[in-house]
Formats: sequence, structure tokens, C-alpha cells
Amino acid sequence: MPPYIRPSTEADVAEITRIYAHYVGTSTATYELEPPSVDEMAARRSKILKLGLPYLVAERDRKVLGYTYAGQYRPRPGYKFTIEDSVYIDPEHLGQGLGHALLAALIEVCEPGPWRQMIAVIGDTANAATIRLHERHGFRMIGTLYSVGWKFNRWVDSILMQRVLGLGNSLPAKD
Repeated sequence: MPPYIRPSTEADVAEITRIYAHYVGTSTATYELEPPSVDEMAARRSKILKLGLPYLVAERDRKVLGYTYAGQYRPRPGYKFTIEDSVYIDPEHLGQGLGHALLAALIEVCEPGPWRQMIAVIGDTANAATIRLHERHGFRMIGTLYSVGWKFNRWVDSILMQRVLGLGNSLPAKD
């Protein structure tokens, strides 16, 4: 049964926090070292939504199985047409196509918006599943930032991938 993808609500924040805490504590998918609190995650979600960006969850039987959102790539005004995606899946539900469903839904929501480029900043060159997921959705490899993160007592690279949204750079941006 495919998941139901919908906009997140405040009621989802505790589950979003739980899912994210797993990755903070066990992986290099994020370079955060301490899991943020529910209040902090709620504030982060609110900031995304105030920017008019999407924050989605995948659910089945009223249980949040994963989430995705688009955030600002960089805060300076010249970057306002470029966004960065994030996708996190409940570890109990990996390998079920949830990442694919969530990323496809995020791209679909972002395509008609004012954004022209989507960037994926993928923690760790060993994160092959996330790299493949992004390739499946039209992202292309644009570079590697070597040894820019320190986690689990080792240096970690970041992979940069990019995907055109909407009109891309075919026409000038309009505010």
C-alpha cells in the first residue's frame, strides 16, 4: 500500500523529531551531533513554512513514516530561487520506496513555485542509497566537498547534487 503524502502539521513534530534523532545519533546523513528537542524541531518547521516552502510527511495507518522539506539553500537574497531538499525515513521502514515517494512529492510541489534549482547536500560519500535516490529524480553530481564534517571521530565528505526546477535558468527570475 503506497504511503499518503501530505503537508506536515504541528501534531507530526514529535514523530519527525524521533526520526531525525535516529539519524543524528547513528549516521552521517546529518552533521548535527546532538538531537534537537521537539520545540527546536517545531521552530525549524515553522521557519520553513513561513518562507512559503513545503514540509511534507509520508504516513500509513496514521503513523508518520518519513518526512521531507525544502529549505533555503543560503540566506542571502541572491540565492532566493535556489532551495535544498532534505528527506528522512523512519529506520523501520527503509527500503519500502518512501524516499522515492517523498522526494517525488517534494519536487512536484516545488516545480510550479518560483524556485529554479534544487540542491542536495548529501552527508558522506558512502551514502550510496541517497545518491541513487537523487539520481533517479534527475539530480546530477556537481561536486564533493572533502573532509568538511567531523562526526564519529572521522572526517566526512559532503556530496553536492543539483536538479533544475521549472524554467531553470532559461528565463530571468521574477520576484
